[in-house]
Formats: sequence, structure tokens, C-alpha cells
Amino acid sequence: MAEASLHILHVDMDAFYASVEVRDNPSLAGLPVCVGGPASGRGVISAASYEARAYGVHSAMPTSQARRLCPNIVVLPPDFDRYTEASRQIMGIFQRYTPLVEPLSLDEAFLDVAGCERLHGGVIDIGHSIKRDILRDTGLVASVGVAPSKFLAKLASDLDKPDGFRVIRPDQVREVLDPLPVSKIFGVGERTAKRLGVLGIETVGDLASRPREEVVAEFGASGVWIHDLAHGIDARRVTPRREEKSHGCERTFAEDIDDREELRVFMLQFCEEVAFGLRSKGLRGRTITLKARFSDFKTVTRTKTLGSATNLGPRIYSVARQLLERVKPGPLRLIGIQVSNLEDVRKPQQSSLFEGETPAPGEGRSEWIATNAKLERATKEMDKLRRKFGRDAVVPASLLGRKRTKGLDGSDGQDRRGD
Repeated sequence: MAEASLHILHVDMDAFYASVEVRDNPSLAGLPVCVGGPASGRGVISAASYEARAYGVHSAMPTSQARRLCPNIVVLPPDFDRYTEASRQIMGIFQRYTPLVEPLSLDEAFLDVAGCERLHGGVIDIGHSIKRDILRDTGLVASVGVAPSKFLAKLASDLDKPDGFRVIRPDQVREVLDPLPVSKIFGVGERTAKRLGVLGIETVGDLASRPREEVVAEFGASGVWIHDLAHGIDARRVTPRREEKSHGCERTFAEDIDDREELRVFMLQFCEEVAFGLRSKGLRGRTITLKARFSDFKTVTRTKTLGSATNLGPRIYSVARQLLERVKPGPLRLIGIQVSNLEDVRKPQQSSLFEGETPAPGEGRSEWIATNAKLERATKEMDKLRRKFGRDAVVPASLLGRKRTKGLDGSDGQDRRGD
């Protein structure tokens, strides 16, 4: 195939959160630096430098375990304001080369540079230029993958980390893919990998060599997807504005909580935070999901879809309380609230009662609609105060005096995929 078929870049920052910390405090250079929660209690690692990874430390690992593996580890609390600012700089660099930029998180993105050759040179030259610009402008290091498709570009950026630059040309696909474990295929998680292993499929080459109909018969629609990827086939385009699918937050508690009333207070806090995030993004959603993890790590979810979309904390909390009643009693180590099935707030919608949500005793349909409209107006005014004086400026009365609960990685628990 012609070199012109190489037009997709995947740029991924190396140990992003930890790298920002080292950049801003050069005395940490060369040390095993991690970002996360404290070792006391149930703190977990959110990001680890490559020096820390050499000891076996990785994200999502309990901080206490990380300290056992690496006694001289430096654990820092996250500072998302600085990470977000660095991300804005990096995304701005991408925009210099192409308008087709699809961010995946704070620290990675796909770029389609087809048609940009006259201005910036070939795709490989553009990839090297972006690496240099990021290092010069932010002091941070990126790894870059260049390939004909998104799947191959993302795979390429991960092959030579840190400070990597890998090109996968069309005639190299089999050479690169065949020896890789099947888990390298996007969409093949631990469970699917085990099912494939039972069938004698351990590598990408093993999967590619199986007849397509055999894989589809075993895995259904997902079998089509993973079989295509095993052949390097990925028709997805780089989409500059990725549609947000959901918004939520979750927390792992320092100690298991069995008291349902205490859990409801936490849920109220989470619902208010999620609702504020939705309103800030101009979104509302119809599907509310409660996630609960027991002390034995068993995780369950309970979901309800409403008749009308909402971004109001009390409405989300009303449903969350119902969902909690559907979770069996027992001490919980984690709960989370997620709102999905999102839509733009500018989309017209009929005022109607939520599916399964009943008015208060003695309150009819018209009264319920009026109450909802009043709540919307009050929320709008409260948001003005929150944006001016901070999110904690206005809170429900039952949350007065309570600090925002931190996640065990030290974060505020909001959806932030990065590093």
C-alpha cells in the first residue's frame, strides 16, 4: 500500500500526572513518584512514574502495597487543575497540525492528518514535530503511534513507551500483530481472553487464523469486531467532538459502611456533584445507575431509566434512593452514581412525570411539574453562586459541615480518564 495510507496518529503522554509533578518540582527527577491517596487506610495509586513502575508499582494498586514494593516511593496528592492546564496546552499543539483531533482523556488523543502534508510535511514528520513541540512547550514527554487506523495507531504508541515513536505500515500489520497476546485487542478483557484461551487462542495471530464465522458463532457481534481488529481492520474515523456517553462519580470508603442512612447522605453528595457536572456541560440524562461494591469485592449495579431527562440533584437522588433499596443489606466499600443516555439541554422535551417517580402525597401532575420548574429556577441561581464562590458555597442542608469525600486515589472521584 502507498505511504499515503498512513494518516492516523495516536499521541499518549508518558506517566502524565507523575510527569507533571516532576516537571514542576525538578528535585523529584529520577525518584519513584506516584500520584494517589495516602498509604493509611485504603489509598490507591492513580499514576506511577516509570521509576516506580520498575518496582512493580502500577495504577489502581493500594498505596500500602506500593510502599511495600518500593519503600522510598514518593506519593503526592493529585492536582487536576495543573493536569488540566497541561492538557489544554497539549491539545492546542495538536490543533496546529490538524482540526481532526479526538481527545480520549486528558493525556491522549487521535489525530487524522490526511491532507495536511503541504503545510506540515508527511505524517511521520508531523508525528516527530508534535513530540518536539510538546517537549519544548510543556516540558513533558509523549509517545506517538502512526498507522493506517485508530486501533493500530493506539497499539503503536504503546509498543515503545516511554518516549516512543512507532510506525506500523500496512505491510507490517501481520508481523506486528501476530505475536501479541490476544488481550492487546481492544475489547478483549480478562473474561473474553479466558474464553479465547479455552479455544486455544492465545495470540492475535491465533485469532486471525480462525475462520470468521467460527469466531462470530462463539462471540456474536463482538466476534465480528475482535476478528476484524485481529486483521488490523478498523474503519472508525477520527471524530473531533466525541459525544459524551455518561457522567458520574464513585468513592471507595476508608472503612466499609453498613449504615444505610449514612450511605444515603453520601449518595446525596454524589448526586449533587454529578448533577452540577452535567449542568456545567449543558447536558441532562435519562438513565441513572447505582454501583455498589461489597466488602468481599462483589460489585452490583442497579439501573433505572426515566421518562424525562434531568440534571437536577434532588431528582437524581430520588431515583438513587430507590436503587439502593434494591441492593441487599451488607457493608459496602464503594458506591457510585452515573447518569447516562445523555442529551443536550437545548433539546426540547415534554414536561412529564419520570417513569417510576411518583409525586409527593397529595401532589398531582400539575403540582409536580410546577415544583420541578421551581427547582430548576432555584438551581440556576445556586449555580451562579457556586461558580462565583466555589462548589461548596451552596449545598443541601443535610450536607452542611461535611467536606467533599475524596476517593482513595486522592481525587474528587469525578470521571477523569487520564494517564
